[in-house]
Parts: sequence; C-alpha cells; structure tokens
Amino acid sequence: MLRSGYSSDAVQREVAVRHFVEAIDPVQEKTLLQAGATPAFISSLRAGEYAVPADEIAAVQKDLALREQRRLEQAEEARKRNTLYQSQLAQTAAAAAKTLPGGSSSDEFARSIRGKLVTSKNGILHTFNNQALEKKKLIGLYFAGKWCPSCRKFTPQLVEFYNRIAASHPELEIIFVSSDRSPAAMEAYMNDSQMPWPAVAFDNTADNEALRRYAGNGIPCLVLVGADGKVISDSYDGKTYLGPSKVLADLERILGGPAANKVAQQP
Repeated sequence: MLRSGYSSDAVQREVAVRHFVEAIDPVQEKTLLQAGATPAFISSLRAGEYAVPADEIAAVQKDLALREQRRLEQAEEARKRNTLYQSQLAQTAAAAAKTLPGGSSSDEFARSIRGKLVTSKNGILHTFNNQALEKKKLIGLYFAGKWCPSCRKFTPQLVEFYNRIAASHPELEIIFVSSDRSPAAMEAYMNDSQMPWPAVAFDNTADNEALRRYAGNGIPCLVLVGADGKVISDSYDGKTYLGPSKVLADLERILGGPAANKVAQQP
C-alpha cells in the first residue's frame, strides 16, 4: 500500500483493522522504511500492537478443527451407511429368497420380460431399451389395473416412492404388468398415473405364464425379485394378502430409506 501511494497514517489505520499475525524482522523493517513508513509505525509493529489477539487465533483454530472433525465424521458415516446398505441388500436377498414359482428358472424370468417392455411418453408408447435392465439388481413387478379402485389408490404412492428413490438407487426398477382389459385402458392408466417405469407390452401379459406365476390372486400386487428372478418380498404370504405396502416397506429397509411406519398404509 505504501508503494501504491498510501500514506503511513492510512496504512496504519488499515492494519489496525486487519491486524498482522507475525512480528516483522529487520529486513521487513528496512523495506517498510524505504517505502515511506514512519519510525513510530515500525515501532508499533515491532511491539506487536497490531498482532491478532491470541484468543481470536485460538477461536479460529478451534473452529477449523471442529469443521474438520465434522467432515471426517460425515465421511465415516457415509462409508458405514454404504457398507450397511450393501450388507443389508445381500442378507435380505439371501434370507428372503425362495424358489421361483412353478420351478421356473432365472433364464425363464429374463425371457419373460426381455424384449417385451414399453414406456409411455406423452401418451405414446415406446420400446424400452433392454440394456437398461442389465444393471438392475432389484425388480418390482407391479400387477395392477385402471379398473381397480385399490390400484388407483396405491399407484400414486408407488410413483412418489420411485421418483424419490430412483436417482440414488439405479439398481432398482419397477415393471408394470397390466391387468387391464384392453391396450387402450393400459396406456391410459400409465399416462394418467404418470408411471415413470416400463411396462410389459399388453400383448405379452395374458399368455406370459412365467411372469404371471408371480402374481397373487388379487391386485394391487407388488412382488420384489432379484436379478435372478428369486422372490425377495411379496404382497402375498401363500394365500394371505399382505398388500403392496408391505413390499414397499421392505424396499425402504433394503434401500436405507425412511422407517417402514412412514410408508403409506395398505389400500
């Protein structure tokens, strides 16, 4: 500042506000004197009159230490959550998995959906890119129909869940298996409900025995399966209807989401 034309008094007022942390050495004193600093100003600097108070330095250092500690704790917590999630995913799939219905194989399950999926965009059906299924570890088969009041009640809850969780969990996919009575009804249901997931094309639903084996005796029915087609969670326990909210609660636990009691109640 002195070299820029500021007076020694102006510089002195500035450092009184900004402070110096370290004392100046003889070389710095000489440089300041040559730049126009007054002896009185140099004397004040040498005496440490403009040094940052020790308690302020200690407070800043303490704050920085606390921030670093919080950062490390958050990083460790994120690592633990990811490890726990991976462990829960593996344990849940292993513990709850059961033999495919009717003795069907994982290849049969893959064939039941491969090349048969569509998506709805602005009311128009498009072929779904099957390569997108290759990285899916969890698939929710959603059996429902527009004519079913309970389905119309539950579907918005499933849409909300999917939209909330899908971006952070790309390993999950929902597939709609229509119980509607016509292709038009199925398309209208997908469009009206703004289903963000793919669906089995209508012509491939009625005679798709491998897929229909997962369905219960009523709808709405949500069945969570692994990539191998093994059932992880079901809306039915044998012939007992537990409802799709039970599966949604299981998904919340597997994916590390809100507690099950926050999931929408069974319709």
